Amino acid sequence: MHWSGIFAFAVCASTVAAHAAAHEPHQPVPRLAGNRKLLSELGVRRGSPALPRKPRQPEPIEEYATEGHEKRGEAIAVQVRGDEYCRSPDCQITYGPACDGNQRPNGVDTSTVPRPKVGNVPYGGVGIYDCKTVGDIAITFDDGPWDYTSDLLDMFAAYKAKATFFITGTNLHKGKLNDRSLPAWQQKAIRLQAIPGRGGQCTDYSGLHFVSGLPVIGSGNEAVTDIEITDENFSQMTTTQARNQMIWNEIALNDILGYIPTYMRPPYSICPQSCQNLMAELGYHIVYFDLDTEGYLHTEPSQIQRSKDIWDAAVEGTDACENGYLQIEHDIHYQVVYNLTGHLLESLFRNGYRSVTVGECLGDPPENWYRAGPGRPPVPPYTHAPPTPTCGAGGGDPEPPMQTSVEGNCGKGITCLGSQFGDCCSQHGWCGSTAAYCGEGCQPGFGKCDGGSGGGAPVSEDGTCGGAGGATCVGSGFGNCCSQYGWCGSSADHCGTGCQPKFGSGCR
Repeated sequence: MHWSGIFAFAVCASTVAAHAAAHEPHQPVPRLAGNRKLLSELGVRRGSPALPRKPRQPEPIEEYATEGHEKRGEAIAVQVRGDEYCRSPDCQITYGPACDGNQRPNGVDTSTVPRPKVGNVPYGGVGIYDCKTVGDIAITFDDGPWDYTSDLLDMFAAYKAKATFFITGTNLHKGKLNDRSLPAWQQKAIRLQAIPGRGGQCTDYSGLHFVSGLPVIGSGNEAVTDIEITDENFSQMTTTQARNQMIWNEIALNDILGYIPTYMRPPYSICPQSCQNLMAELGYHIVYFDLDTEGYLHTEPSQIQRSKDIWDAAVEGTDACENGYLQIEHDIHYQVVYNLTGHLLESLFRNGYRSVTVGECLGDPPENWYRAGPGRPPVPPYTHAPPTPTCGAGGGDPEPPMQTSVEGNCGKGITCLGSQFGDCCSQHGWCGSTAAYCGEGCQPGFGKCDGGSGGGAPVSEDGTCGGAGGATCVGSGFGNCCSQYGWCGSSADHCGTGCQPKFGSGCR
C-alpha cells in the first residue's frame, strides 16, 4: 500500500487500508474493512482495526484450467496453474506452492541483522495512526514501485515536498523486486534508489502484496473458510509464513538499497496480535493512517474529483496550527499520480501545512528509519536539514521550509545544515565549516555558527534556547525564533519584541 532515496524513507483504528486488485491496477476493487471515518473524526486516534469484509468473488475459472480439487475443511480449494492464478495477492500461499508469494528472492539472508529498538516511536503493538506534530502532513503511497513512480518522485521534487513509500514485493505480478532477469528490473531498482536520495522515505509493505517483497508493515486478517480465491493478509498466515514475507521483502530491498526499513504497513491494515508481536520482534513500527483519499476507488477521470473532495473537506481552509494528517494513497493508479497528487500538494502548501515523511511526522530522527544490511556499509545519513515547523507553541504564521544547499550558497531560503560543504553560512553567503564561515559574520538563520569544523550551537531538544546551554532554535521541532524568555517558536511572541537572533532566525 504504501526504496533508498526520496521516499520518506518514508510510516489501530477502525479503518482498513485500501488496496487495488492485483490483476487490475487501473480498475481496482475496494479493499477496505469498514467505512472511511467521518471527517469530524480525522486526527482522532481510533480503537482496534476492524476486520475486512468478505473478499471479492473471483472471475470464473475456465474449465480447461482446472486440474483437481483439494479438500480444505468445509471449503474446496481449486487447483489451477498459470500466471492469472499464481500471482499475489490472489494465490493462496498455504495451498499453492507455486504462488509467487512462496518464492524467496535471491540475496543475503537478513534474519540475523541486529534489531535494537531505538527512539521513542513504539515498535509493534496496535500501530500508529496520526502525526505527532500539528501542521504536519505525511503523504504516503502503497503498492509500488510501479510505472508512474518515477514521475511521482519528480513531482515531489518540483514542490520540494516529501513522500513515504510502502514497498511491496510481487503484487501485480511484477516479479521479485530484485530479480535482475526481468526486463523491467533496472527501472524498478532506479525508482527505489531514487526515493531516499530525493528526501523521501522507503518503508516495507510485506512480501506479496501482501505477501511478497519488501517489509513495510505487517498485515493480518481472519482465516479464509469459504470457496473463494482470496487476497491474503497477516491474519490468514502462520507466524512462519508472516516472518518469511517480511524477511524476503528485506532480502530484496537490501539487495537493491543496502539497508532495510524499520517502518511497515500491514496489507489491508490487518495486523492481529500475532502480527503485532512479530513486528515488535523484527523491530518494525506499524503505520496506518487517519486520512484516506480513496484514489483506488476513483480511478477514472470522471471520478477522481471525489478524492479531491475528501482531501479538501479535511485540509482546505483549516488551521495548520490545529491539525495534521497521516494520509494514504497508491502510486499504481494513473489518476492518483497525474491528477490527484498535484492537487494535494498545492492545497497542502496553500493552507500552511508542512510536507514531511512518516518518520518526521512522528518525530523520529532519520538515523532510526533504516538498518544496515548484512555485509553492507552503515546506512547513509539522511542529507536533508530538519524542516521548519509551521506552528510554534503560540501559533502564528507558518514559515516556508528551507532548502539544503546543493551549490554551496546560503541565505534567502537556503540553509547549510546538512549540506556537503559545511553547516555554517558565512557573512558572504557561502557554506563551510572553518572559522571563516562559522565565526564573525556567520548567519545563524541559515546554518550553525560559533565553533567551526562542524561545531556550533546545539539544536534545542526541549524547546529552550540561549541561556547557559546556548541552544539554537534553528532546525528544532518547535520553531526557528528564540524569544526574549528563551523559548523556541514561530509566533509573533517568539519572533517579535525581544527575539534573540543569536540563537535562532526569523526575528522581526
